[in-house]
Amino acid sequence: MRPTTGTRSKEDTREVPIALPWHALSTDELALLEAAFWAGGVARHALADTLQFSRSKTNALAAGLLDQGLLDEAGVQHSTGGRRPETLRVHGRIGVLIGVDIGATSLDVALMRPDLSVIARHSQEADVQAGPGPIMARLRGLLPAMLAQNGIARESVLALGIGVPGPVNFTVGQLVNPPLMPGWDSYAIREDLREILDAPVFVDNDVNLMALGVLWRQRKQIENFLVIKIGTGIGCGIVCHGELYRGATGSAGDIGHICLDPEGPLCRCGNRGCVEAMAAAPAIVAMGLEAAKSGRSAILAAKLAQQGGLSASDVGAACRDGDAEADGIVRRSGRLIGQVLAALVNFYNPSHIFIGGGVAAIGPMFLAAIRQSVNQRSLALSTRHLEITSAPLGPETGLIGAGVLAMREALRSGSPA
Repeated sequence: MRPTTGTRSKEDTREVPIALPWHALSTDELALLEAAFWAGGVARHALADTLQFSRSKTNALAAGLLDQGLLDEAGVQHSTGGRRPETLRVHGRIGVLIGVDIGATSLDVALMRPDLSVIARHSQEADVQAGPGPIMARLRGLLPAMLAQNGIARESVLALGIGVPGPVNFTVGQLVNPPLMPGWDSYAIREDLREILDAPVFVDNDVNLMALGVLWRQRKQIENFLVIKIGTGIGCGIVCHGELYRGATGSAGDIGHICLDPEGPLCRCGNRGCVEAMAAAPAIVAMGLEAAKSGRSAILAAKLAQQGGLSASDVGAACRDGDAEADGIVRRSGRLIGQVLAALVNFYNPSHIFIGGGVAAIGPMFLAAIRQSVNQRSLALSTRHLEITSAPLGPETGLIGAGVLAMREALRSGSPA
């Protein structure tokens, strides 16, 4: 990371210490920085316990990182007796992170501090089916503009995390035959952004990033859970023993293509009866249109006439307004998704399932139908302490997860710039 100039306030990420010695840090120093990042704010003794280091070793490492401007003392914690311990955190002025969440129909970008607080955010509609050209062109123009608007030199960027709605070979940062993203197969996203950023770029499946966002929000206190994203597609992020699980080739969690009915509707993947084709947003919209055009739903018929089209949120709104047809559509979608999740619960036995994505917001009946289906079809022991709830960061989960990915991988690589 190169030096920057200028006088800013203490919390301003633009005031970046010069020549931070990332390449010279030891494995133990990087491990301590990562532990401090996950904790948000932590005492030295807690870091020693987490890392299983001696107190003297932890104190020496922390002192060195404080001297180099990589750690910051953020006040004292509550005392349980004796001297109150200082709270350590990753220094807020070491640089900025960039999080990018590419959805099937949207593009979200955020500049974040090392504690993942948002400096600036931009959202716009986008269509991934148009291919990588238009979206990557927008990013190449948008990222420098956002940095300039906030007075941040591009040399201050520590790392960039990107989430995409498809299977990713994480090692090379490329998508592999993504059903929702024609034209993106093996596209070199990292190389595309090298012309505008010197910082490393990390690419992963969008639901994996949601799982990282939840893991960070929970401060790793929950170690075995699933995050389900339900939108245009359906995916699952898996956290096992406190670590994101990607599988042998990076495709773990692609549950949208689990078959529910071999004679069912044709899916984007080429098979029939996938849960994605039967219960995700396009399926909800198709059922809503049928109910509107047949006259079975007066509310949806009126909405269709007014707008010329329907969305999954329109079906959810009609359900909340007491429309019987819309209620049936929402319940059916939740029941089918719950049927797949019940199999995962029996197989994996998570403590929590977090539901996110655009469809998750269509109303409480949807989540209730998922819960009912899971409880009916899962073994009693696997659901005894299971919690099924909304993703804790709401629509920000994936974007925050992109920031988590950027910071974590920058620290683990030992070379954020």
